[in-house]
Amino acid sequence: MAVTRWDPFMTLARLDDFDNLVRRTWGTGTKDVQGSGFVPAVELISRGDDVLIRLELPGVDPANDLDIEVAPGKLTVRGERKALETTGNDSALVRELRYGSFHRQFALPEGIDDSGVDAHYENGMLEVLVRNVVRRPPEPKKIHIRKGEHARSVETAHAEAAPEK
Repeated sequence: MAVTRWDPFMTLARLDDFDNLVRRTWGTGTKDVQGSGFVPAVELISRGDDVLIRLELPGVDPANDLDIEVAPGKLTVRGERKALETTGNDSALVRELRYGSFHRQFALPEGIDDSGVDAHYENGMLEVLVRNVVRRPPEPKKIHIRKGEHARSVETAHAEAAPEK
């Protein structure tokens, strides 16, 4: 039996190859990985009845390249991070940054509309606050038990019986 030495860097290289394959396959349809978009990292934070959605979006112009939509049952964040233009003799030696279009979609409970959603972008982080997302079940209520009264029966009118044959 041959002994194979494990190399963690080869594993990482294979993961990067797999990542590139997935991005080319389900990206925007371009063969260039740079143009196939990316998926921004997300944090979901519970704040009482509200939920804060944080997306890591450095290099995105929120006024021109970012769109947030609320529809029944979903919140969608989409946009584009544009690559920096190279001029003259500049050429990229290593390119690990992801550019292109992106979108993330989040499920919302019934009754949430755009009036309950606020967004703020600062220092490359988009924060979307969705108010009153957490629906608390109603508190249990005690039912008063009456004492000494008999249960009343409910009488119904019966339909005439069918004639016997």
